[in-house]
This record gives sequence, structure tokens and C-alpha cells, in this order.
Amino acid sequence: MQKTLLSMATMLIATTLMCSVSLAAEPSRQAARQKKLNVLFIGNSFTACHNLAQVVKAMAEAGDPSLCFDVTTVIYGGRRLVDHWRLGTPNFVRIAELTAAEEQATIKSLEEMVAKDPKDKYAVAALARHRSLSKSLESMRKKWDIVVLQSYRDDLAGEKSLYVEYAPKYAELIKAQGGRVVLYETTPTTQNSKPLTSPPDSAVVTAKAKVIASLAKRIDATVVPMSMVALRCQTVRPDLALRYVSDGHLNQTMGYLTACTFYAALFNRSPEGLPIDTVNDNRTKDGKPAQDPDGGPLKRTFPAKDRADLQRIAWEGLKQFQQLAASIGQ
Repeated sequence: MQKTLLSMATMLIATTLMCSVSLAAEPSRQAARQKKLNVLFIGNSFTACHNLAQVVKAMAEAGDPSLCFDVTTVIYGGRRLVDHWRLGTPNFVRIAELTAAEEQATIKSLEEMVAKDPKDKYAVAALARHRSLSKSLESMRKKWDIVVLQSYRDDLAGEKSLYVEYAPKYAELIKAQGGRVVLYETTPTTQNSKPLTSPPDSAVVTAKAKVIASLAKRIDATVVPMSMVALRCQTVRPDLALRYVSDGHLNQTMGYLTACTFYAALFNRSPEGLPIDTVNDNRTKDGKPAQDPDGGPLKRTFPAKDRADLQRIAWEGLKQFQQLAASIGQ
């Protein structure tokens, strides 16, 4: 009897210890299951507006709580891929293997640009950025899982556009490290500043989308096709304005729609049902919260209907683009 009781007690203690070890190990298992994507956004104010990269991050992590969507941006206002190339942005694409000597050569080149034209504010900004990179190069090394290449009016000349010329140059660097190329096609010329009574001419949008689709097929890239997504929005929700009245930048609605389209394109699933409902640009002016170009607040929280509609429109517009892309070359 005593032996039986002793045996049962021993088993109970062993079971308790096993449970304790299991519970202690659970956080480690959860950490091991955590996925991480290193994502680089290259662009201008169409990426900076509304902290777009951060909204995409919030959506990505809301859609998959086990995901860490780590974002880095290289932004120069009003600049295109060709300008980024001149300003040394390829070094950031190659940061995992970039040598100190290569970075110093870029710094020297930028110093010469500034000496030649001190009013070249982009070269001045790039020089400061690269000097900072040089000091912290080793700590910043990482391989990019995704690199986003934003267009901006450099895709309007069709197959002869600078975007079509330079995106493949970046794609070669991205793919050399096993990264995924994402073409963020902006649409500054077709965004509406006021509600519409009828959708704009689809022929212009379709022609531009075909060029982007052909480019994407050639370099094996994912596309965030905002011209077709905007057209879809203008067709089913013509009451929604997509840019500011006072300037050509995407407004909060277009910013949210763009983030939804990023989510749909990156993960090939609808953003419908995601809880993210707010766009919040934290820019300041004179130390105080700034206003948007039309004098309104930078932060906007979307009502449930608008949120649901924009999420659905992003998915529908992406699918329309993918159907168009699939038809090319058939």
C-alpha cells in the first residue's frame, strides 16, 4: 500500500514538473513561431503621406498576429526612381552586403554634387543620410524580404518611361538577395478632388495599367495598382474624393485605400474585416500638429461603412488588374 501511494505521489510530482516545464517553454515556442518580414519602401511624399508604410504594417500584423512586419523607408519628396539612383538609394537595397568602401565612394560622389551645386537640396539630404548610414552600417545590415518601388509621374510615358527603365535595375539588386519586388503604381493624374457624377475615362487608366502589368511580368514583380483601384472606387463610390483640393496629394481616403491594396497585393487575400480604421499622419509644423493641405486634421477614423467599402474596393480593383495582367500576351 505504501509503495502504491509512493508511486502515485512520484507520478503526480513528475506530471506537475512536466506541466511547469511545458508552460515555461510555451513563450519560447510562440517566439519561434513569430514570423518576420523586412520591408523597404523607396519613394517620395506618396509614400510619406499618412505614414503609409506604418498603416500597411498595422494591417499586416492585424491580419496575422504572429507576423512582425519591420518597415524601413527611404524617401525624398517629389523624387523618382531615377533620382533615387543618383542619390545612392541602391546602397540601402544592398545593405546586407554593402562594403564600407562602397559607401564611402557614394559619400564622395554626393559631396562632389553638393560642391558643384549647393542648392541641390536632395543631394544635401542624401549626403546626410549616407553619412549616418556609414557610421551605423554594421548595425543596420539586413536582407530585405520585400522592396517597394514607388512610381510618380515617371510611369506616364508608357514603355519609354523612366519607371520602366529603372525598376528593372532595382529589381536585379533586390532579387540578388532573394527579395520580392513590389511596384507601387501611384495615380496622381486621375485622383479626384471632389465627388464625381460619372467615372473618369477608363481608357487612360487601362493603358497605364497594361504597361505596369507588362513590366511586372518581365521582372517578376507584385503590383499595387492604384490607378485601377482608384477607378474602381470612382465607379462604385463616386461620392468619395481621393485627393486634396489644394494640392495633388492623396487624401486620407486614398491613403487608406492604398494601404488596403498593399495588404491585398502582398498577401493575396482580401483586407475585408481588418480592424484598422484610422489614418494618422503625425507631421508637425513649428512644433505643433500640422493640418492637411485643405486645413483639416491629419487624423481620420473611417465609419464602418466606408471602411468596409474601401477594403472591398481594394480587393475588387486588385482582382481586375490581375485579370488584365493575365490577359497580356495571351
